[in-house]
Amino acid sequence: MRPFAQEFEFARALGLQMVERRDGRCTMAIDVERERHFNPQGAAHGGVAYSLADTAMGGALSSVLGDDQWCATMEIKFNYHVRVGEGRLTCEAEVLHRGKRVANIDARLYQDGRLVSSANGNFAIFAAPATG
Repeated sequence: MRPFAQEFEFARALGLQMVERRDGRCTMAIDVERERHFNPQGAAHGGVAYSLADTAMGGALSSVLGDDQWCATMEIKFNYHVRVGEGRLTCEAEVLHRGKRVANIDARLYQDGRLVSSANGNFAIFAAPATG
């Protein structure tokens, strides 16, 4: 399985952390900080949870792709259930179905043992561009 970590600046800037990734599953986390991640209404900006889920979903799918394949988000339906505050936010993502060109992935986000958000997305699968 090829590596998948915080290899890109956006993930590093947010503070996304890889917890575990294998066999079509990926768990990632972020330590939500008031000064860094909150919106003016005093909760974590919705983009924090969405970015965590999107990245974990891509991690789950890429764990079952060959080195000659890439994936990209096509669409995600995201549900915000309750306010996300300070503290550890964890996302568990799982590939539900993988076809030749499209995969469907589920994600659940938890804070303090409570489901705070959920998502379902379709990701495109395509040949990695030739390098040279």
